[in-house]
Amino acid sequence: MSIFTGAGVAIVTPFKEDKSIDYKAYVKLVNFHLDNSTDAIIVCGTTGESATLTDEECANLIKLSVEVVDGKIPVIAGCGSNNTAHAIHLTKQAEALGANAIMQVTPYYNKATQKGLIGHFTEIAGNTKLPVMLYNVPARTSCNIASQTVAELSKVPNIVCIKEASGDISQIAEIAKLIPSDFDIYSGNDDQVVPLMSLGGKGVVSVVANVAPQLMHDMCIKFLDGNVKESLEIQLKLLDLCNACFIELSPAPVKAALEMMGYGKAYFRSPICPVSDENLGIIKKTLEDYRLI
Repeated sequence: MSIFTGAGVAIVTPFKEDKSIDYKAYVKLVNFHLDNSTDAIIVCGTTGESATLTDEECANLIKLSVEVVDGKIPVIAGCGSNNTAHAIHLTKQAEALGANAIMQVTPYYNKATQKGLIGHFTEIAGNTKLPVMLYNVPARTSCNIASQTVAELSKVPNIVCIKEASGDISQIAEIAKLIPSDFDIYSGNDDQVVPLMSLGGKGVVSVVANVAPQLMHDMCIKFLDGNVKESLEIQLKLLDLCNACFIELSPAPVKAALEMMGYGKAYFRSPICPVSDENLGIIKKTLEDYRLI
């Protein structure tokens, strides 16, 4: 039940000035990815500002993604919640709308125990036929999925992979040691893709792919094809762009970059706020250096 290989984009949600979703801009952005080798669309994730989207808005975005992608690449729907019952509701909604897989972030605020995490994810997986991607991002949730817990969850037939954004390479190595060969690991950090792939990773769920999809795809595929040196060269080449896209709280910088590139306006829902003028200058200069504008 492997979902994808390469670079999936953690796609942003464009808003209008009144903070309603700009669906026209979203379609343009999805088509940009279809034209530039993105390997999967991850919708309603952290970068998509899922924390401020309603269930109806998530449904609209998933449905639209499925329609525009039209089977060309997988659509993975962010369906996470700190309420197991709500996560199950979102999961069933995504499955009914035609998503190819779901992504489940660690429950935030509750700070579940490892036993609680096993129960949470297992119950969600038992309510869908779709493949499930675990999403570990303790900097956002204050809750880490331990390597032994990932190994236990990998025994659930449709829990098939993890997006690992802990930044802890030692933990990721331990996960790689413990999991079966058919359980996939994806990097959740754009600056650690090649190191993670050296541990057997399958690719990345990427923020930077919003603005540089072809480079992210090429970096992953070259590594998987055995061109490790060229893949590493791209990873190092991308570092300045990675830094610019995370110069302030994501997704504010990447949305600012996309506006400069002509893909929607940099509008946000509070408490996300616009990037400072100083940092906008750095983002603009970086995009110019990479010939993206």
